[in-house]
Order: sequence, then C-alpha cells, then structure tokens
Amino acid sequence: MALNPYFLHGASSEQRLLQDLVNEQLRMFGQEIVYMPRKFITEKTIIKELLVSQFNDGFYLEAYISTADGFGGQGDILSKFGVRSTDEITFIISKERYEDFISPFILTGSDVKLAIRPQEGDLIYLPLDNSLFEIKYVEGKRPFYQLNNLYVYELKCELFEYEDEIISTGVDEIDTNLKDFGYMVTLYMVPNSAFSANINVQVSPQIDRSVSYIDITDGGYGYTDIPEIRIDKSPQGISATAKAVAQLKIKNNTSYIDKILITNSGFGYTVSPNITVKSNSGSGFIGTCVLESGVLSPINIISSGSGYSSPPEISISPPTYGVTAIATASINSSGEIISIDYINAGSGYTSPPTITIQSPIGVSTGNYIFNEIVEGNSSGTNAYVKDWDSDSRILKVSIISGNFINGENIVGSAATYKLFNVEKYDLYDQFESNKEIEEESDTILDFSESNPFGEF
Repeated sequence: MALNPYFLHGASSEQRLLQDLVNEQLRMFGQEIVYMPRKFITEKTIIKELLVSQFNDGFYLEAYISTADGFGGQGDILSKFGVRSTDEITFIISKERYEDFISPFILTGSDVKLAIRPQEGDLIYLPLDNSLFEIKYVEGKRPFYQLNNLYVYELKCELFEYEDEIISTGVDEIDTNLKDFGYMVTLYMVPNSAFSANINVQVSPQIDRSVSYIDITDGGYGYTDIPEIRIDKSPQGISATAKAVAQLKIKNNTSYIDKILITNSGFGYTVSPNITVKSNSGSGFIGTCVLESGVLSPINIISSGSGYSSPPEISISPPTYGVTAIATASINSSGEIISIDYINAGSGYTSPPTITIQSPIGVSTGNYIFNEIVEGNSSGTNAYVKDWDSDSRILKVSIISGNFINGENIVGSAATYKLFNVEKYDLYDQFESNKEIEEESDTILDFSESNPFGEF
C-alpha cells in the first residue's frame, strides 16, 4: 500500500487537526487585518454597473502576508491620467475562521452579493502599513486538497483606489483615512461674523411727481447684452434713472427685456418722460414711465453688511394711502449689498417707511456628523458629509446628487446652516491630462447624438 497506513487521509479528526495547525501558524506569523465586505447601494440593472457601494462593517482577522519580499505590482506609474500606485499584496486567511466569524454576520444582508467566501471587491485594511487593499482574485484551492480538504483562502489584492465609496466602519483609523480622498465639494456656510446691512430712505416731495415704475408694453427682441436705460431729464428737479435686469428672458427664440428697475425715482416731472433703450444688439422695446406723488427716493446704503450668499428679501412698510414700494437688492462676490433698486417705488408716502432686510445668517445650529446625508432645502440636493469644521463653518461633502444653491439651508440630522458659497474641488495632480483628453474627445464625439459611438 502506497499511503501511510497510520493515517486515514481524510478523516474529520485529521482535517480538524490540520486546520488548527494552520490557524495557529497564522496567529503566530501573521498580521492583524480588518476585513470589510462590500455592500451594494445602487447599480445598473442592464450591465450591472456599480454606482454606489458602502463599507460599514469591519471584522478583525489574522492573515499571513505571503509576499514577504515586499509589495508586488509595478509600483508608482506616471501616466496621462496622473500618478497611479499599483502595489499588490497577497494575504492568506483561514477558511474556518472566515466561515465562523465573518460569514454569519453578513449572510443575511441582501446588499452583499456573496457571503460564504471572500468576494472580489471587498477591502482589507492593513494597520501595519495604514493602507487599504481591494481583493482582485480569491484562490480557494491552494494548497490543493491536503487530507482531502481546503483550509485557507489566498487573496490577491491591489492598493485600493477610492471611487466615492461610502466608508463608515466605526474604526476611526479606517474611516478618517479616506475623508480627504475622491471628488469633494466644499460648502462654506455663512460665517459667525456676518451682519445685516444698514440703510435709510426719504420720500419725494408730495407736491412733485416722480417715476414710480416702468410699465413695459413690449420687451423687444434680439438683446444679447444688458442695454442702457435712459429717461428724459426732469424739467424742474432731479432726473430719474433706471437699469435693465441682469437676466434677459427668452421668448419665441429671441431675448427680450423682462424688467426695468428704478435706481432713482427723481422728482419735478409734469408729464411722463420718454424712456430710451440703448443697445448694440436688440430693439423694439416699448415702455412708459408711470408718475406718482409720495414716491420713495433712492435707498441710501449706510453699511453694506456681510455674509450674504444670495440677494436678501427687502420688506417695506406700506403708506397710509397708496401703493407699497417693492425693492430688490444686489450683492457682490464678497457677500455685501452693493445696491437696492425699486421694482416699484410706491406712492402716497408722507414719511419714510420702515425697511427690513433679511438677515444673512439665517438658521445656524448643531454639528454635522461624518458620513450622514445632508440635504439642501431648496435644491433637494443630497450629499454625504466627509468633514465639518464648526469654527470656520466649512463642510466637505461627496457623492452629490445635484447642485447646491447659495442661500439655501443645508439640513443634517442635528444641524442646519445657511449656505454662503460652493467651491468644487477635484484632487489635483500636476501630471494628469484629464482635462485635455476630455476637451479633445469633444472634437471627435458628438454627445448630443443618441448614439455617439454608432455609424448613424
């Protein structure tokens, strides 16, 4: 008989003995790792393209590093897409330990594709090198059926390349390791130092008539620039001035003047002055200056305020008899009010009204939590929190569903702050050529077509 007669070569007791020896060897010569199963949140149903995945579990396990001579792979590679690290490593883990201490905890999860063995795409955290590795291939038959059984998994791994996965394992050294990686958007909230603007206003003399508003009969057509608005001089007083709104609306495939704001209502008019629109592009505007008495004079800005992320609402108290004035504010990139103009300068005022300017600060309370979902209350945009600095009020988010709007409230589970400005941030690599490649591809492919890769 060729085989040793003192062994049964496959008895369960022999297999358990060999498995115990393997487990002990791994504990003696291995490294402690954290095994992180990949969970699928969303994916395409046709080609099974992964859109968003998360890692919210971490299981401590011993593993032997079989590549004892250092990392494999090609090391750091300089390419047109930037510097890419291709470090590879091979871990050996106990089959029994995985099936006893990991599989039972993830077997019931419908978002895990495979739980009975390690899955390609799962992550391994190696504290020794403070690195995350992604499993690329699982070899389960090496050594090949010793005593007619398999005892270990050989995991061939590459250094993990972050692609907006959600990592929230509860292990701080893992979760915070990647908070500054991937595509990020920085949200600047209205600062603590923000303050409201201070203004005053007077009323035009009751005996004089002023331009209350511009009644637009025809907005014209073909305007591609902001036209200049001219109003005839007052025969005995101060001339009115006005300006077109910054945005020209589109009608019948052409642009027209939607609104004209009164910057100075003037006084001393006896008849409605002519209004002239000067433009290098459009024409055809027809409008009338409507005269009233008791009209508000220009709003004088004493202090411009700070921290305005969007033009604040202006509330003007009504006159005893007449028409309530309506005003709108303009701000600069620094968050200061630079002008307040009238949509309607009102009528019938005998004394200066009370003007209230919306506060720039709005709601400001609480703290955002790492990896929680926050939402813009106006845009409905969702994103995951990556970092929050309560002192500077800077919030970093990723995996964004849309576009945030300046001035909206960013609402979390325990925090709400008013958004001042949005700064998009991509990881910068001085060697990458992504932008150049994208611009060049636009000259080759027409993505307005339903099938830019087809022949028709």
